[in-house]
Formats: sequence, structure tokens, C-alpha cells
Amino acid sequence: SAPAREPGDEHRPFNLSHGTTTLGFIFQGGVIAAADTRASAGGLVACPFVHKISPIHSHLVVTSSGSGADCMLWERILRREIRLYQLRHSRCLSICGTAKLLSFMLHPFKGTDVCVALTLCGWDKELIYVCSDGARLQGDIFSVGSGSPYAYGILDGSLRWSLSNEEAISLAREAVFRATHRDAYSGNHVDLFHITAQGWSLLHHPVNKNCINDL
Repeated sequence: SAPAREPGDEHRPFNLSHGTTTLGFIFQGGVIAAADTRASAGGLVACPFVHKISPIHSHLVVTSSGSGADCMLWERILRREIRLYQLRHSRCLSICGTAKLLSFMLHPFKGTDVCVALTLCGWDKELIYVCSDGARLQGDIFSVGSGSPYAYGILDGSLRWSLSNEEAISLAREAVFRATHRDAYSGNHVDLFHITAQGWSLLHHPVNKNCINDL
């Protein structure tokens, strides 16, 4: 008789590669976060209307890249921890504090199959990237995912501090749009968030009831 298979020994017909294009940058008018809406699994488009930018609280949104299930889980955990902190201390945790908390929670999973890359975009005018091994980086511009080299090509040529709100929104949309044409795993629509002192505002949000509405 054939030997029993161990869990994880199953043969897959092809590798389920995945990709995305997400970005965030800081300018004089606040913080812009943008992402495409295509969920891919290898050569398949799993859903064309996935939302890869998730509000965490009134002044913080997170862009996500990696495994959809992992991203959804960690966004929910982060949202819960932020809410608990707010209830205990009667104030929101800072963006730096949120990134540090997320990093500490992810660090024990270093070297495992957890695949998460989150960029925290908040009104402290801070942009912090946290990945699944617990590493965190702070900067003025981040683009994450398989389409990020193409997005950086657009952003590096036109991004400047003095952009107006309309120019910044147009630049973010253009960067993701161009990446979707070059990267096979990115595509469909562009979601855009603008974070200011008044909180985040959603600039484009496609809706399709037949698809999942969260990453």
C-alpha cells in the first residue's frame, strides 16, 4: 500500500503566484493611499473588486499586500487592538505606536508561511511599512507589490511636496493605472484614500455584490 501523505505533501498543478500594486505617499495636503482591486491566484483572476485599503480608525488606513487571508486576519487583529487601546486610554494610539505594536505581534511568525506586507498611512503625516517578519520602515513614499517598480517609475518622476490635492490624487491614480498595464497580477480599478486632519476620505470605491468586499 502507498505510504500515507503528510500534511502539506499534496502536489499542486501550478504555483499560486499572486501580486498587487499598492502605494502611499506624503505631501503638503496630507497622505494619499492607493491600490488596484485585482485578487489573483496564479494565472487566475480570483476577483476583480477586492479592497486592499482598509480603514483602521478615523485617521488611519492600511494598504495590504500578500496572502489575502493573512492580510484580512492581521487587519482585524490590529483594528481590535487599536480599539482596546482607545477604550483603556481614551485616545488613539499614534501611527508609530501602531506600527510598533503590529511589528511586535508579527515578529514571532518570522520564518513561517505568514505572508503580510502592510503600509500604515496616518494623519501624523507618517508612512510606515511593516512586513511579516516584523521589520518596519518609515519613509515619505512606499509602493508594495509586484507592480511597485512600475508605480515607482511614475512617482519618482513627478512626486513633490508642493502638489495640490488634485495633482496628488491624479498622480496616485496614474501610478497604479500604469502599473496595472505592465504587471499581469494587478488590474481592474483603482481605490484611493486621502487622509487629512479631518480624517480619511474615500475617493473611489467600486462595488460588486458578487465578489468579496475585503482582502
